[in-house]
Amino acid sequence: MPHRAHLFSLRLAHAFREACLYEPYTGRRLSRDVMAGLTVGIIAIPLAMALAIASGVPPQYGLYTAFIAGFLIALLGGSRFSISGPTAAFVVILYPIAQSHGLGGLLLATLMSGVLLVIMALMRLGRFIEYIPESVTLGFTGGIAVVIATLQVKDFFGLSLETMPEHFWDKLAALAQALPGVDAMSTLVAVTTLAVMLLWPRLRTPIPPHLPAVLFGSLLALFLNTNGADIATIGSRFSYLMPGGSAGTGIPPFLPEFNWPWLRPDAEGHPLGISWTMVQELLPAAFAIAMLGAIESLLCAVVLDGMTGKRHSANSELLGQGIGNIVTPFFGGITATAAIARSAANYKAGAESPVAAMIHAAVVLLALVFLSPLLAYLPMAAMASLLIMVAWNMSEAPKSVHLLKTAPRSDVLVFLTCFSLTVALDMVIAITTGILLAAVLFMREMAQMTRVTDITGNQRIVSAGLPEGWQVFKINGPLFFAAADRIFGELAGLSRNARGFILYMDGVTVLDAGGLSALNKLVEVCQAEGTRIVVADLQFQPLKTLARAGVGPVEGVSSFYSSLEAALTAVRARPSR
Repeated sequence: MPHRAHLFSLRLAHAFREACLYEPYTGRRLSRDVMAGLTVGIIAIPLAMALAIASGVPPQYGLYTAFIAGFLIALLGGSRFSISGPTAAFVVILYPIAQSHGLGGLLLATLMSGVLLVIMALMRLGRFIEYIPESVTLGFTGGIAVVIATLQVKDFFGLSLETMPEHFWDKLAALAQALPGVDAMSTLVAVTTLAVMLLWPRLRTPIPPHLPAVLFGSLLALFLNTNGADIATIGSRFSYLMPGGSAGTGIPPFLPEFNWPWLRPDAEGHPLGISWTMVQELLPAAFAIAMLGAIESLLCAVVLDGMTGKRHSANSELLGQGIGNIVTPFFGGITATAAIARSAANYKAGAESPVAAMIHAAVVLLALVFLSPLLAYLPMAAMASLLIMVAWNMSEAPKSVHLLKTAPRSDVLVFLTCFSLTVALDMVIAITTGILLAAVLFMREMAQMTRVTDITGNQRIVSAGLPEGWQVFKINGPLFFAAADRIFGELAGLSRNARGFILYMDGVTVLDAGGLSALNKLVEVCQAEGTRIVVADLQFQPLKTLARAGVGPVEGVSSFYSSLEAALTAVRARPSR
């Protein structure tokens, strides 16, 4: 029963214990973890920087997130191959927070989301990810991809645009107004980077395509800049203060310092401060971050389970994610969750345990300390191309197109609703609306499946005749609130002139409070009209519901039998009126 134990288990460092303590951890396994960690660490460096920039903060905060949260979540979580750090899915939530509340607001919201994730873990909510329909997931991830790609247009074309408006349609209008100012050299770097990413996989080398792409883009930008071009780079766009007070460009080559998130700067550059009003303002965003973090990390764990044959602990993974997002903001790290692409690369590179993810974190840390001067040469146009490719990959466009072509209309409606609301309004609204809409449409379909049929003349089921005025009705499907009133209404009409009828209920799997109420109303109607009702062959759940409600036979009105045959025998034995 190990699989079932994983469904509800909650242990700190669940995956690390299983992979490194309960199983022999040999030198061979360590060497495989080291190679996988090095590979994924190199992949994560430009991605972490690009995602931090897309989220509205300087690139070093992405690196802080990758090595602090990446290490803690790997050590404390419940999935042995997951790689955690900044992810593209969060950009649509984090960017507006950074614009309105600055770095301090972003870190405080991350801290609050970590607390919510820990609460979700303690409440054993890890398996509820299974109740989110694919149409909802594809809808909001596709919407997020569109928003991310839109945010990259500015740097892709080197446009002069001081601030990006908050709403999507305003963004499009601002970009359209700025398009006449396209910088040809920045666009050349962006297109070259994108072309290398698209063409590199044809070489079938083990090197991930975005690494040579960013390298080609950086060398091209360096050449063009030395020949008079003005292509923005990380070094020209971002600056920092040295410990002595002097200014530096690019990424600070030292470790982050501990600081309270609410003492970090707000959008105006002043300390954010903390108050109940501020917490209330950030709570919806924190809830959205926690929900998306849970969805992303658990989906990643499920994908890895399918690839590896191992089993993750959902609640332990939520606990690790929560602790990681609580600790990281105190050192300047932004929101982190498991990244499916990096996690898959980790496993394919030969990872054996969470140690690979910890080594990946160490590689990012070493890059921050020793490679900061080189990272300053990365062009913003190349980073924009990298994120456009990330957006395309996360959109799962082929899967979305397949859903639109083949799925039932209800799923298509849910997908389009989630997609549109994510792009036009807000991801929280999109997910909430999508789940509610999917639930309502599902209940409608289930209600339509519940039917009542007159089987009195069916010789195969009702083998012998019945007394005059008696009928047999078979109910198939769940008798819940959305179906019960209609079913019993139809039943009342079908049995209006009957002396009595048998309800054959072996096809009723569920009877809820709504169905119970409708059944009681039917008994009252039968009592008033002098009609007898016989209930036969109840399944366990409906029988349990009736017993719990204290519903039993009513003298001269209703009776219950364990099988249809027993009910038929009892009815035939009744004296005729």
